[in-house]
Amino acid sequence: MLFSLFGASGGTGRRSVFAGLAALTVVAGCHRAPKSTARTELEVQGREIFRYDTFGNEQFWTDSAGLVELVDKRIEPPEALRLGLKVDMEKLDLGKFVVNNPFSTGGTKELLKRDAVVGLKATFSKDGGLEKVGITCALCHSTVDDALLPGIGHRLDGWPNRDLEVGKILSMLPIFKPEQRKILESWPKGTYDPRFNFDGKSTPLVLPPAYGLAGVANETYTAEGPISYWNNYVAVTQMHGRGTFKDPRLGVNIVQTPDMVGPKLPALRAYQHSLPAPKSSYDNSEAERGKVVFDANCTRCHVGGNLTDNNNGVLHAPSETGMDPAYAERTTQKKYRTTPLRGLAKHPPYFHDGSAKTLEDVINHYVKVLNLQLTEKQRKDLEEYLKSL
Repeated sequence: MLFSLFGASGGTGRRSVFAGLAALTVVAGCHRAPKSTARTELEVQGREIFRYDTFGNEQFWTDSAGLVELVDKRIEPPEALRLGLKVDMEKLDLGKFVVNNPFSTGGTKELLKRDAVVGLKATFSKDGGLEKVGITCALCHSTVDDALLPGIGHRLDGWPNRDLEVGKILSMLPIFKPEQRKILESWPKGTYDPRFNFDGKSTPLVLPPAYGLAGVANETYTAEGPISYWNNYVAVTQMHGRGTFKDPRLGVNIVQTPDMVGPKLPALRAYQHSLPAPKSSYDNSEAERGKVVFDANCTRCHVGGNLTDNNNGVLHAPSETGMDPAYAERTTQKKYRTTPLRGLAKHPPYFHDGSAKTLEDVINHYVKVLNLQLTEKQRKDLEEYLKSL
């Protein structure tokens, strides 16, 4: 969804992450990502946009935010990993990386030259100097499988990066005032507030997954619009890409030419809709019993194959489901949509604000708020069913 850079120099403790890199050069060559299923031409285009397209936002991050200078002088790989940045091992040349010193900005620039830092795109001059840096959708909505080392592995597109310290990263930029930096530093990892730059308020949201969205009418927490609406909103108003975004409900009327966002939205949507929700392990017999519990208690809102009544135009006041109303009050709808429950076990914490740390917490919340009469056994069975979705 938004913003990133690596961070300040780290201590020797964090260097242990890279202690075995030289010895792992051969190992890296042995790892191969599983072959993806055949994709349509539009989905292939969308994958490139999702992973590597900045929508021209280098102009903001380079000229206004001072990102290049910070990367050039302060950013080192160990600190990048500590702040939740991910490295795509399929793009990584460990030999060159080690030669360029994995504990210096030279190592960082080698990663950027190879497009190995997930969600960051850099441009270099002929003499190797760092000229521009931009961000892509993958920054917040991709992670890696840690196949090589923690934070280094094969890409997992659509998986929210719940390790990403967005607020702390942003607080390092010189464009923010001290009082703003204090707010940004308070954001938990894996969260971001997509309205902070409009109203200055802070109710950070858990970064949502971008997989399992096919057939869902409105993908955002408050259902302002379908996925292309939100892609456009984020690309223009948050990533600072060069494009056009208008919504009179929000009082936003941004027109930039050429539009480097709008023409790419169909392909981006096609790729995101092609990403299936990941599967989780669960106890089959308990899940079968849990489905009975679910059908009896949860299907008033989690309806049909999409498991959300928002496809029928329904929204819920925060008081209906015991949700914190603070974020909803800042939106056009003032309500929340029912979550479609896809790949749940793979992306804790839960609810828009991350207030439920586990599926057990989710169940206990609704038992209390909705006065559900469930035994401990039924709660456990329901948890196993939720893992199966």
